[in-house]
Amino acid sequence: MDTTTPKDFWISCGHHLLDRDAGGGLVATDEFLKVYLARPELAPPPDACAAERALHGVLLAEPRRSVSAGEIASIADADARENWQVMLGFRDHLLRHRTLEAAYVDIVRRGMKVPHLFINQLVHVILRNALDGCDDPYVLRAAELFFRPQRMTLHEGSLIAADEETISGRSETPASPLVSMLGIPAEAEIDVMNDDNAAFYFEHSDQFHVALDLTGGRRGLQALGTAIARWTRHLLAVEADVEPLIEMREEKFTWYVGLDADGTRIGDALWNGEELDEAAQARLIGLYRLTFRDPAVVMDKVKGEPVYLIMAMDKDKILRLKPQNLVTGLPVRHLEPVT
Repeated sequence: MDTTTPKDFWISCGHHLLDRDAGGGLVATDEFLKVYLARPELAPPPDACAAERALHGVLLAEPRRSVSAGEIASIADADARENWQVMLGFRDHLLRHRTLEAAYVDIVRRGMKVPHLFINQLVHVILRNALDGCDDPYVLRAAELFFRPQRMTLHEGSLIAADEETISGRSETPASPLVSMLGIPAEAEIDVMNDDNAAFYFEHSDQFHVALDLTGGRRGLQALGTAIARWTRHLLAVEADVEPLIEMREEKFTWYVGLDADGTRIGDALWNGEELDEAAQARLIGLYRLTFRDPAVVMDKVKGEPVYLIMAMDKDKILRLKPQNLVTGLPVRHLEPVT
């Protein structure tokens, strides 16, 4: 019997602060909620009014405590009031749902307005749960694309994705307070993942300083397909095979999902029978064929046909995946999360 302990990764997402329900979904705890109170937007500055300091203190002791509109209104600083309203609204949404997964699915289905930072953090920790036990560093690095924008660079014939925030050196405030608490360096040198250095990913997975080769036909795109399949299975209870394609020839284009805004625009153009111009073709990074293992879960008009997933960078060569598109865009009959 294999008693090897799975390697941990993405500690900064706070997954170790959460409980799990019987279905494996993430359940919010007081410890997890307190991390939001450590954010710089909510930690009272030295000149904060007494009302703000009091609210912060009482929530540190009781992070689920209800907060009245009057308590927010009594905070002197307008920006602080807005920050508290946003955070408490998000907290209350999480607590209304059995799991973080259910809260996320509800957000994206209803198109709720939630700060992008909070959504990315939610994706980060849910994806950590979906990939629990994964020991393939290529899959884990590819999965970072779900919640970290990438800058694409063509280098010696290879298409390389590097964490945009890391290489720009503009990460003055960590995306998660846990990064500061754990003493993780904000910046580090960038290396492209290969078979010689991949095993070291687990030692620095929270630094986001490993680049990934997304050239067609190579391991990076295949690894991202695996991450997409795990995400889909975890949130929608749908088993699917996700295969990267080098090109699309004489395929029946029955259904498509853009994995990002530019991918959606390219899909729209192909759906309407338009020819892609050179600029659009240059932005195209990946094309996948998703095949459902159980035809019974698929809507009738798509049954028996694959779904195509399209990924593209923008004109500034930034890739921003929208994993919510997989939740809202796949033609499946039952859309309830497994957790």
